[in-house]
Amino acid sequence: MGSDDDALLAEQIAYYRAGAAEYDRPYAERQDLQDLLTVTADLPIGEDVLELACGTGQWTTMLAARARSVTAVDAAAEALAIARSRAASPHVRFIQADMFEWQPPRRYDTVFFGFWLSHVPPVRLSDFWSTIAAALAPGGKAIFIDDGPAEAAREEAPSESFSDKSAPAAVRRLDDGSQYRIVKVFHAPRTLTDDLTALGWSARIRTVAGKFIVGIAEPPPPHGSA
Repeated sequence: MGSDDDALLAEQIAYYRAGAAEYDRPYAERQDLQDLLTVTADLPIGEDVLELACGTGQWTTMLAARARSVTAVDAAAEALAIARSRAASPHVRFIQADMFEWQPPRRYDTVFFGFWLSHVPPVRLSDFWSTIAAALAPGGKAIFIDDGPAEAAREEAPSESFSDKSAPAAVRRLDDGSQYRIVKVFHAPRTLTDDLTALGWSARIRTVAGKFIVGIAEPPPPHGSA
């Protein structure tokens, strides 16, 4: 991965650390996000769940209500502090780690990530899905929720230009006037399905409320399987 993407990912983590206290605001202000939180009720959540990029725990509480155990991982200590208070439960474990460096120590029935896939640089996508496949128990599924292409209109693009090899980026602004660049890739259901198929996955991805995507994906069969 090039230096442009390295800088973007570092700035992305810095943003979520600095903006943890403001992160939940859209969920309070936007009815569509409040409605989206109920989607987990209809998703095939397994007994043991790994949640990647759990943030402030908006999704963690929903997962914990369905699962036997939840392991929730995020790079931002400030966001995890909020998540711990929101989803305090003996069967929820929180881990602070960089999503691109941490390796799951065991396998899970479900790997869930809400609004994280769009923050993965395209050059990292194949490795990312390989990590998820390795984290899933036999019969396990990856479940994800994210912004679809219709949400791109809400985004502010960085003023400076990047190399052609760098990831798509957007700007985030905080109340103190600071601004940060983050990776932001808007996956269309059909294109993402094709990308996953090319990696050996099977996926069902749908659009919700005309602007969000919800996907359920199953990894390639193990080598040597019939």
